[in-house]
Amino acid sequence: MWILWLRLDRWVLLVVGVSLLLALPVLTVFLTALQPVGPVWRHLADTVLADYVRNSLVLMLGVGVGTLLIGVPAAWLTSIHDFPGRRLFEWALLLPMAIPAYIIAYTYTGLLDFAGPVQTALRESFGWNRQDYWFPEIRSLPGAVIMLALVLYPYVYLLARAAFLEQSVAVLEVSRSLGAGPWRRFYAVSLPMARPALIAGVSLVQMEALADYGTVQYFGVSTFTTGLFRVWYGMNDSTAAAQLAGLLMLFVFALLAFERLSRRLARFHHTGNRPVRLARLALRGGGRWWATVACLLPLLFGFLLPAGQLAVWAFRTAPHMVDGRFWSLLTHSLSLALGAALLILTLALLLGYGHRLRPQTLVRGAVRTAGLGYAVPGAVVAIGVMLPLAAIDRSVDGWARQWLGWSTGLLLSGTVTALLFAYCTRFLPVALHSVEAGLSRIRPSMDDAARALGSTPREVLWRVHIPMLRGSLLAAVLLVFVDVLKELPATLILRPFNFNTLAVRTYELASDERLADSAGFALAVVLAGIGPVILLSRAIGRARPDHDAVP
Repeated sequence: MWILWLRLDRWVLLVVGVSLLLALPVLTVFLTALQPVGPVWRHLADTVLADYVRNSLVLMLGVGVGTLLIGVPAAWLTSIHDFPGRRLFEWALLLPMAIPAYIIAYTYTGLLDFAGPVQTALRESFGWNRQDYWFPEIRSLPGAVIMLALVLYPYVYLLARAAFLEQSVAVLEVSRSLGAGPWRRFYAVSLPMARPALIAGVSLVQMEALADYGTVQYFGVSTFTTGLFRVWYGMNDSTAAAQLAGLLMLFVFALLAFERLSRRLARFHHTGNRPVRLARLALRGGGRWWATVACLLPLLFGFLLPAGQLAVWAFRTAPHMVDGRFWSLLTHSLSLALGAALLILTLALLLGYGHRLRPQTLVRGAVRTAGLGYAVPGAVVAIGVMLPLAAIDRSVDGWARQWLGWSTGLLLSGTVTALLFAYCTRFLPVALHSVEAGLSRIRPSMDDAARALGSTPREVLWRVHIPMLRGSLLAAVLLVFVDVLKELPATLILRPFNFNTLAVRTYELASDERLADSAGFALAVVLAGIGPVILLSRAIGRARPDHDAVP
């Protein structure tokens, strides 16, 4: 009877089927990684695997600490205090999210390497030769940590600021009445209550650091992602690449498990729900300017300086770089990002609404399984997509050769279809989170009223939910659009022959040391990401309209 009900319930079948399809790349990598090890894996284990593990761990931990040191103080200052420039910094501190890590790495390399303007000015000013001074090497593991921290700290800042804004006014009033000063309230009260959000933010940036390819490859740092490309392209061993990807996923899932465990063990609770609107703590004397400087520095080094340098380079190289090929790449990138965003939004609506209609364990588990892709690096997703699609292509081609006498060629792998499949697996959770948040704000009684008037579930979704979800759907489309536009590893592996995007062309030019020539392509990617970042900041600012600040 249960099997008959499952067969007849189309919504359950649809949600479970789509979820399993989107989880296929992750499952493929795991299953392939379980195969017996070969000579390539043994060679990796004897030579470079230890470097991959060590550098990835250092990168992950270093970026986590760096984003905490930048994001938490900035969130505390803009949430609780009043100082010159606070209203500007509230949203401007998120702007580094618009710059991909590999672009900021290229920019700072052009600024700080031996032939760059900084070292050139030093030599001209003091009459130095190359052997007369020491300058830190930007192309190094510490350099990669700094570059990633500068563009990833907004994740910690965003979650920390939201946590500080949501904290109970009553608790902070009690701590103040007991004689605790501003910094004592920060360390003893606000910081512990915000710990779950901080751990979630750090876990997210650490996963992004593990997934990075453009920065570490350009800086010559051996990590799991650079190893995946070497094994896939240089050694042509898909099994060893999948095994390396499986090891990388163990790191990612360990981070996820730690983040969930920390949230479950947290014992900090908010008390008091009075809509009290208190004045911010106005900083006095030199403290107000120190707060301004503390918020200005990450914005300066994370966005203003690299974006300004990109603009200068782009202006110089525009006459010979902005040509028909540039507009062709722009068209490819925008159409691919928009198509992927609309497809992902459709799938997110399907899964989110299906979960709302059938809130059962099976459906809930299927939706969560479909969301695994965001935690998996793009290079791993690309390998997980390529392996099954290549197997399908080989099977179809073999059948056609045997029975029809002609070859079908590549039907799926090496096509835009493979790219879209990878993007759906990788970025579905971005849209799904926005859709589920919007659906949670619609009362179930509205569904019941529409159904009582004779509407089918499909009509309820189209006539009731979608009009009410316009804001959430727009946010989902914009965020996915920017993520797809910036994605590099999956696009490098899966793009069709002679099909480039802005991100890939930026990477190619920078790899050839044509940093100034890559600026126009990089700047186009950055400009596309600024709008969604500002919208996201405004949404956070409206989250607690009753809570102006707590002194």
